Amino acid sequence: MAEPMKPPVGPDGIPQIQIDIDDATAQGAYCNLVLLNHNDNEFVLDFAYVQPTTARARVRARILSSPRHAKRLLRALELNVRRYEERFGRIEEPEGPPAPSGTLS
Repeated sequence: MAEPMKPPVGPDGIPQIQIDIDDATAQGAYCNLVLLNHNDNEFVLDFAYVQPTTARARVRARILSSPRHAKRLLRALELNVRRYEERFGRIEEPEGPPAPSGTLS
């Protein structure tokens, strides 16, 4: 019986994963609103677009993730925002009331 293939390992000892992306996904989708929900097993992130002239949002992508992976995503976003601000300057946050619970816009 053949052994399963193991991913190649980088110089830091971390397995290197090859990522494939189809053309439609590679185009991306602009979103200006994220709705977050969770239960004990998963986080649900709904990425949506709200047109400036309407109060209606259309979800463009729904991502389901384990709590452990959601926490790793949080850390990766923090690191990348810090790197962005070091290179391009501070990202100004809008003034006004905070977004409703479970919503980022």
